[in-house]
Amino acid sequence: MTGTTEPTDPATGAERRKTARVRWAAGAAVALALLFAGAAAVASAREDVPAPRAAGAPAPDSADAGFARDMAVHHQQAVEMSFIVRDRTEDEDVRRLAYDIANTQANQRGMLLGWLDLWGLPKVAGGDDPPMAWMGSGGGHQHADGDADGVLMAGMASRAELERLARLDGEQAEVFYLQLMTDHHKGGVAMAEACASRCTVPVEQRLARGMVEGQQSELGLMRDMLTERKARPRP
Repeated sequence: MTGTTEPTDPATGAERRKTARVRWAAGAAVALALLFAGAAAVASAREDVPAPRAAGAPAPDSADAGFARDMAVHHQQAVEMSFIVRDRTEDEDVRRLAYDIANTQANQRGMLLGWLDLWGLPKVAGGDDPPMAWMGSGGGHQHADGDADGVLMAGMASRAELERLARLDGEQAEVFYLQLMTDHHKGGVAMAEACASRCTVPVEQRLARGMVEGQQSELGLMRDMLTERKARPRP
């Protein structure tokens, strides 16, 4: 008989769609990781030979330059944490959130580093100025262990915390990631708010305001996800 097809088992079809979706997410994540690693390598190579400072560019010690440098570092850790948790859980909601954060912040980091290139400014602050010094008196809050444990700016996780995240599995990894990323977003929001009020480059101010809105929205989502897991943000 022509024009007929074999009936498809709904369970089999659903499984095939799930497998395709997982493969797509994995492939996209790998591509993003390669893109991110390549951008980081190029940025690192350029740090040694900064371009001549562009006419009308922000000063090296300006809020514009400080925010671009510091938020690039801040975003790099968010991407790292998101890739860690992606391999420690099968929960689709957490994996989707981690992918969104990694994708968004890797792209924003590329923009920030690109502006520093455009301005002819180094990507690492010179002298003895600590990270977030451009924010003024309210910008220097750090982790209790200081930068000795890899914590450079407010909200960033310590090396010990990243190592612990990499050892956890399942719901324990989900909860700890959500707690770490909540702290991370709070620090990021404070930095972005400071740039929105202190930076002078309009496009950078717009990006900072967009960061505030996006990360505040994700803070609400992460709070709800922690509640679903009978947990809460860290004090």
